[in-house]
Parts: sequence; C-alpha cells; structure tokens
Amino acid sequence: YWPETSLKLPWRKPFTRRSPGRTVECGEWKVEGREKREVSVLLLRKAWPLRGSGALSKVVSMTPRSQTKRLTEAEYLTQERAASFKSEFFDGEMFAMAGGSPRHSLIAGNLIRALGNRLEGRGCLTFTSDLRVKIEMTGLNTYPDVTVVCGELRFADAEQDTLVNPTLVAEVLSDATEGYDRGEKFEHYRRIASLQAYLLVSQRKPSLELFLRNDAGQWLLREAAGLEASLEIPPLKIT
Repeated sequence: YWPETSLKLPWRKPFTRRSPGRTVECGEWKVEGREKREVSVLLLRKAWPLRGSGALSKVVSMTPRSQTKRLTEAEYLTQERAASFKSEFFDGEMFAMAGGSPRHSLIAGNLIRALGNRLEGRGCLTFTSDLRVKIEMTGLNTYPDVTVVCGELRFADAEQDTLVNPTLVAEVLSDATEGYDRGEKFEHYRRIASLQAYLLVSQRKPSLELFLRNDAGQWLLREAAGLEASLEIPPLKIT
C-alpha cells in the first residue's frame, strides 16, 4: 500500500524531534547562496506517494524557524473551514493531513459501520474523520479516525463543527502515525473530561487495544486479538 520512495534534500546532519502529528527533521540548508541556516522540514502526518519534483511540495514545507508565523485559533479555523484538505492545529501551527491508504480507509469504514449498527437506538452517535475534535485543555484541534458521542453534543463555537465532548475516539494505526497515536496524541486525549475510551486498531493483524478510564481517573488496557475475538466496551454498553 505504501510505495517505496526516498527524499533527497539538501541538508546535513539531520535529526528528529517530536511534533504533533508529524516528524520534524532539522539540518543545514543553503538558501540562494547566502549563509546556511536552520530550517524545519515538516513531513505530513501520513506518507504521500512521491512522483517527480512537483510532489515534493505536497509533503514538505521548508521555512526558517525564525520566520514561522504563529496563528491564533481563530485564524486557523478561518483557513481550515475554507480549505479543501484537513489540517491539525496545535501551539499556533497548522499541520496538513494526507489521505490514508486503502487498507486504512477500509478498516476505519468497517469500524464506523460496526459501531453505528450496535449503537443504534442507544443515544450515541458515530462520526467519521471529517469531524474535528478540540482538546480544550491543550488546544489541539484534530480529526480522529472515529468518534463516538453519547448524550448531548457539545461544540467549541456557534459553527458547531468542532466537537469537545467525545465519549470514545479510535485511531487506525499506521507506520507513520503509530508512535504519535500511542504517545503524544493519547496524552492530549486523556485531558478530555468526557472521554471514557480510546481504541487503537492495528492494520497489520486483527488486533484491538482499548484503554478505559476508571473511576479513579486511571487508564486500563483491554486487548483482543484474532478474527474470532470480541471486546466489550463498557462506556458504550456494547461488545
């Protein structure tokens, strides 16, 4: 599903640092014959096939750090609502999100259908990755692969397109995002007061990992593996 590719960029001594939803690699870049300066190369949240030099601009943004303009959330939302593609927002920066692989899309679609069927008539709604979710305590705006809300829907503003009270969020893991989904993104999700369950779905094998918040605020793991396995989701009262 992911084509083999390589990036040949004019830097030296690259290294990696954390970032919300993407990898940041830094190095030295010579700009129009002037002195070399540090630049950030922001790789998108999911790999895009690269074909020819024109595709490179879709995947990387090369901007000197000192010239990066921080956006307000209002500025982000204005741009996001007019854009033809989705971007995450955190700490004044937007991070473009590429489309998932066919396998990723199939698994997410199957999960949405299964949850929607089981939750019918139970007062819960299931949403696709088109719904933006804001973590109010950290400021992250993101698009979970699957979101479930039980009870009243709460939104960040009058536009009612940014949810703030999910009951369950689910992410389909991929090589490009697994570390982020398990680590930093989960740290953000844990700050959502309404969130009771976080579900991780593997693409490589039939495997589910469900993190549940208990009454003490601790997150406990339940797992299911194999095509015949089942997994109870107590906050939704389904299996």
